[in-house]
Amino acid sequence: MKLAQLINKATQMTPKVVAVAAAEDSEVMVAVSEAVKKGLASFLLFGDEEKIMELLSVNGLAVMEDKIKVVQAANEKEAAALAVKAVSSKEADVLMKGHVSTATILKEVLNKEYGLRTGNVLSHVAAFEVPGYDQLIFVTDAAMNIEPTIEQKVQIVNNSVNFARAVGVEVPKVAPLAAVEVVNPSMRATVDAALLTQMNKRGQIKNCIIDGPLALDNAVSQLAADQKGIAGEVAGHADILFVPTIEVGNVLYKSLIYFAKAKVGAVITGAKAPIVLTSRADSAESKLNSLALAVSAV
Repeated sequence: MKLAQLINKATQMTPKVVAVAAAEDSEVMVAVSEAVKKGLASFLLFGDEEKIMELLSVNGLAVMEDKIKVVQAANEKEAAALAVKAVSSKEADVLMKGHVSTATILKEVLNKEYGLRTGNVLSHVAAFEVPGYDQLIFVTDAAMNIEPTIEQKVQIVNNSVNFARAVGVEVPKVAPLAAVEVVNPSMRATVDAALLTQMNKRGQIKNCIIDGPLALDNAVSQLAADQKGIAGEVAGHADILFVPTIEVGNVLYKSLIYFAKAKVGAVITGAKAPIVLTSRADSAESKLNSLALAVSAV
């Protein structure tokens, strides 16, 4: 599956509503414009009404009762609160970050009164379309959890598996990444990878196949796996690359974009609804891909 196919699939689903916090952002509005034109979703836009209306006009859009509604907010904190409340009250299905800091919107997401907490770990899942690679590859967690414990890693794996299944991967193959393929007690990533593998074999982590530790080459290249004598259903065919720390995930994420010229979409999972929490530096195309992923996962 390619990201364009995912966007097309999302347009065929029951229409979803996206609540955008602080929508007065040019790249966000380009993504909103494309999403509306493709029939991907309808939008509740919270923020500075005057600026939002200007951006709608620039993108050839106007307020449409069934597609676009603008709600005035005094500042980014209020915009974030109103957007979260819209999702919490089922007025919207997906939360999207606009021109607001990540800390501000996550504070509202975690609000005990009206937030989107479930008791689970929140984690970041990215879907990459890499030139020359014949399938989408998911990477987790490159943005939320700094150095997760084994208990947190189990939840992050579950989040990514549930997400991959929701967008069409029936039994995701998960590769816990490390620098080597053997368990070394001095390298925590290898020990945790082995634990996750064993937990999967014993049915403690379901609906997927986990095998690790695996180095990146053995996870995505059958040739590399064969040369190193690594067998198994995951080697060379991983759907989900599970990174041990945020540094590994961040470098892998940005390497795929800047060196491999990969296309990407990403969401935060583990809350009551998918959260499109893209960086302000992300392109409108990436934001549109993220919207499609979020809509597909609802």
